[in-house]
Amino acid sequence: MKISDIVKVFEDIAPTAHAMEWDNVGLLVGDSRSEVRRLMLCVDMTRDVLAEAVAADVQLVMAYHPVIFRDIRRITESDSPVVYGAARAGVSVYSMHTALDVAPGGTNDVLADAMGLEMRSPLVPICSMPPAAPSPDRRSPYPGRGKCKIVAFVPPDDLSRVADAAFSSGAGHIGKYERCAFFSHGIGTFLGKKGAQPTAGQSGRQEATEEMRLEIIAPISKAPNVVQSIRSAHSYEEPAIDVYPLQVYPEGFGMGRIGSLPKPMPLKSIIAKIKKAAGISKVMLAETRKSGAKKGGRMVQVAACAAGSCGPLYRDAVEAGATFYLTGEMKHHDALAATAAGLTVVCLGHSNSERLALVKLAKRIKGELPRLPVMLAKTDADPFDIA
Repeated sequence: MKISDIVKVFEDIAPTAHAMEWDNVGLLVGDSRSEVRRLMLCVDMTRDVLAEAVAADVQLVMAYHPVIFRDIRRITESDSPVVYGAARAGVSVYSMHTALDVAPGGTNDVLADAMGLEMRSPLVPICSMPPAAPSPDRRSPYPGRGKCKIVAFVPPDDLSRVADAAFSSGAGHIGKYERCAFFSHGIGTFLGKKGAQPTAGQSGRQEATEEMRLEIIAPISKAPNVVQSIRSAHSYEEPAIDVYPLQVYPEGFGMGRIGSLPKPMPLKSIIAKIKKAAGISKVMLAETRKSGAKKGGRMVQVAACAAGSCGPLYRDAVEAGATFYLTGEMKHHDALAATAAGLTVVCLGHSNSERLALVKLAKRIKGELPRLPVMLAKTDADPFDIA
């Protein structure tokens, strides 16, 4: 099996087109044509994880955090030891990072599962997120930019012929429907210069003629052929054709999750569930308690979560009506502001909040690629521990 075959599955699970603009996702080390016999998953690609991968005869590692994040000037043993070591050992590295965070069933949904959140939705929908920067590793710069809308103005007698030409060139597909288009009526005006040969009217004078506006969706890759087909089927000497890139926001994509528990639950019970799911014994808790109230005695029903360094999203949690917020890490002053706003905050540690997702991710990959051995790195762990 080639890396390119596995990447297709990765893209279906966590489309890199949806990653945050500052992120670096996709295949970061290796050759998409290389053969893969074993796949390893981890949060951080460290020296220990690399050594484990080499010892286990692993050819591809999906490291959630990008092994190349900021620009690097040298790939040497001293300057970029893990990247250099992976390339030298023939271990390719792929990163999902925020592409997995925002995807349905990804990092944040797994975190929401740990609390038992129901009726959930993105805390920050993808339509509210900055667009991702174009990257050669991404299928498209942002959700929906793989399609465009083509608009042509045609005489009524040309409409059927021009539409059929566009459909035959790959336009008009929307989901499970085909030959989709919109027509509207109007009046077009023009003044033909000397030598012009207008289909209607005469050159040298202002003309007005009845026209139909044809709107049709097409993949950007097919737009040149569709436009050429429209021109060929059109009776005008110079048909007016516009192409508009589209930006469509898929349902369920976004950073963090907000939802409700089946019924009000004591804070200490929620924390116990989270600890069990994350496999940790301690968490960091920030809460405001009334005088005489017991620690962890607050009742919670509406809760939010966002894995990793999503402390600042506490504002979105408060605005959405949550009284409990689960994340990886939060700055001191954000914690003060969050509790002052009536929010109880639990921090698991940065990668502890993300590592939960690897087990579910492994199952999803195995379901799509049953013949590919998939393993979790045993040496992958959060660098912090509460002693």
